[in-house]
Amino acid sequence: MKLVVGLGNPGRKYETTRHNIGYEVVQELAKRHGQPALRAKYDGHLGECTIASERTLLLMPQTFMNLSGHCVQQVVNFHKLPLEDLILICDDFHLPLGTLRLRPAGSDGGQKGLADTIRHLGTDQFARLRFGVGPVPERWQAADFVLGKFTSDEQIEVEKQVSQSCDAVETWIHSGIGQAMNQYNGNQLSEEP
Repeated sequence: MKLVVGLGNPGRKYETTRHNIGYEVVQELAKRHGQPALRAKYDGHLGECTIASERTLLLMPQTFMNLSGHCVQQVVNFHKLPLEDLILICDDFHLPLGTLRLRPAGSDGGQKGLADTIRHLGTDQFARLRFGVGPVPERWQAADFVLGKFTSDEQIEVEKQVSQSCDAVETWIHSGIGQAMNQYNGNQLSEEP
């Protein structure tokens, strides 16, 4: 069994913000694999589907970004999941818009939802997919920037990259983190019109 966690903030106010890109990827995976409605469970929204012949749980914590770890920990503990079967998807304002970066483990890089998950799990030894939403414009506070919405021009391209993120997660499930990193790390939005 695999667990795919998309981080974000609950509520209409935060829909389509940069900080909610993890939710968008999980929702797209759910649509692709016949699980359009996630149900409330473990302080999150949880669904189950089959991806690459693998039973896969899709999770969106509903405890706000900075408190995501408790929800993830509950699901990991209940299902007795080894952490090599977990991937977490989050925004990263240090990466250019649309850049994907997969890693098998590592620091939180200042992403507070990832930091809280590391704290609750007691380790940083789990896969993560960072979706670039940066850079933060001059004179902007990072917190205000990530809680802002993509422009209409950005949104068109972000939708393409959400699809590519789903492809990356499917590759992780089917072929492992090494193959997913080789195929998708550094992928950026196209410059084409």
